[in-house]
Amino acid sequence: MKTKICTVLNPCGLHVRPSIALCREAMKYKSEIKLFHKGQEVNAKKSIKILTLAAEKGDKITIQSIGDDEEEAINSLVTLFHNKFGISEI
Repeated sequence: MKTKICTVLNPCGLHVRPSIALCREAMKYKSEIKLFHKGQEVNAKKSIKILTLAAEKGDKITIQSIGDDEEEAINSLVTLFHNKFGISEI
């Protein structure tokens, strides 16, 4: 099991586009990937569940991956957070 904490850097938080990007990336891996925020736990492979976190800019999200490719999975999701999900926002 691997766990990392990321900060939401997007000005609009984890809205639809970042949630979909996060879900698509998580789907590439066999590992079980969960996100934790303010007492909530969601499956990172379900974009609608990610939206329910209502994470805003500056919020901390804990990522947990469990499985054969857990290290690669968690590192790729952390990179997404650091790169603001490849979305440039005004």
